[in-house]
Amino acid sequence: MIIARAPMRISFFGGGTDMPEYFLEHSGAVLSAAIDKYTYLTASHFHSHLFGYDLRLSYSKGELAKSVNDVQHAVFRECLRHCGLKKDIELHTVADLPSFTGLGTSSSFTVALLMVLHAYKGEYLSGLRLAYEAIYIERQVLQECVGAQDQVISAVGGLNVFEFRAEDDIRVHPVNLAPKRLEELESHLLLIFTDIKRRAADVEKQKVKGYAANLSTLHAMRKMVDQGYEILTSESSLERFGRLLHDGWQMKCRLSRDVNNSEIEAMYQAGLNCGAWGGKLLGAGGGGFLLFCAPPETHPRICESLPGKHRVEVSLGAPGAAIIYAE
Repeated sequence: MIIARAPMRISFFGGGTDMPEYFLEHSGAVLSAAIDKYTYLTASHFHSHLFGYDLRLSYSKGELAKSVNDVQHAVFRECLRHCGLKKDIELHTVADLPSFTGLGTSSSFTVALLMVLHAYKGEYLSGLRLAYEAIYIERQVLQECVGAQDQVISAVGGLNVFEFRAEDDIRVHPVNLAPKRLEELESHLLLIFTDIKRRAADVEKQKVKGYAANLSTLHAMRKMVDQGYEILTSESSLERFGRLLHDGWQMKCRLSRDVNNSEIEAMYQAGLNCGAWGGKLLGAGGGGFLLFCAPPETHPRICESLPGKHRVEVSLGAPGAAIIYAE
């Protein structure tokens, strides 16, 4: 048995500029962090000649497939094809947090799956090579309308500024924070689940349609990456970081009417009313996790103002995709 894991992520600034529709012409960037919440994939051999099928897959459903062509789960199917594996393999996946919640879970699944399949073949992919392959599967093979940041942060890990020049030319610039500064940042972040799930690709399609009209907004969001980096790596108050998150969220809402809705806006305003400096809805928009940047003493009040909504504790800078067990 082989077990791989890949982290989920929190994106602070620059989301939207990681879409090829933008960065192939203007160069994009994001400031984001891998978090200590993971997607796990296990791969093990089984003797298909003793069964009536060649592949056994387990996720929210179970599949017993007689060939790769019979696999219903698109990512499983295309990654198996890509790696040239046709039979005698059993794959299982579990995750720390649910999918479609704005934490890059879909890409962490793709990254972990590719890593475990290559390991099963005796191959090892790491860092950007793994990210490029995941981007290729999601964008070129599956034709998903998704950006390129989730795959690279899941593969590489850490807290970084990622610069996007082409789908196979991504630069990684680590944000090196002293442990005390990182602890300070983590203590001011509050992550709350809205209980709303959505497919990121559906929201991104609407944004892409309006890219020409939104260029000035996207340019401003790209500049926020540099501003956020400057705040974190200086001795500036994290209030500036929170206020910048708020400004970024307001800009993000201009990209598409599908980004925000009355329910999400009410939750966000409740956080501001309880002392948050700012925040954003993570991921493409429309649902998922709300991130607040707020003084730690206000966190209990914010949580009380959102009854029934679950808080999730996370640490930033988790390591990238890795094989954590190989029998």
